[in-house]
Amino acid sequence: MVIKVFLASSSGSTAIKKKQQDVVGFLEALKVDYTPLDIACNEDNRMWMRQNVPEDKKPANGIPLPPQIFNEESYCGDYDTFFDAKEDNLVYTFLGLPPPPGSKEAEQADKDNIVENGTHAEENLDDTIEGQAEEEEEQEEEDLQSEEEEELRQLEEEEEAEMQEEEEAE
Repeated sequence: MVIKVFLASSSGSTAIKKKQQDVVGFLEALKVDYTPLDIACNEDNRMWMRQNVPEDKKPANGIPLPPQIFNEESYCGDYDTFFDAKEDNLVYTFLGLPPPPGSKEAEQADKDNIVENGTHAEENLDDTIEGQAEEEEEQEEEDLQSEEEEELRQLEEEEEAEMQEEEEAE
């Protein structure tokens, strides 16, 4: 999977430059492989970005500003959604990537019972409940069998004691 970050190398806006640096710096810190695509020097990149940002994610004027982030052809989001994901420790989820083991996001996923293949633990809950029910049933059978064996042993001991008493009485 290739993460594509659409940037403007010659933007006059310091706000856009800062946002781009923030996204790129964070991806580099996480060692996420990404491809920077310049929309200022390459008209094809600019057109592709503008065409592939979903309509409901475009600003009121209809022209999305960099940085815009994609995973292959799938739109991930802009700076604001990236920032929100970063704050929530969900950058890998935002990017559509599996979190590395030991990361905060992986730990959070474990806490939320999210299985690596993307299914939620609730989807596997039936199997877990069935397994627990079978174990409980087996344990109950063993306990019942132990109780029956104990009762049988006590009856045998009582019979033996009665026989001894009768022998002693004779």
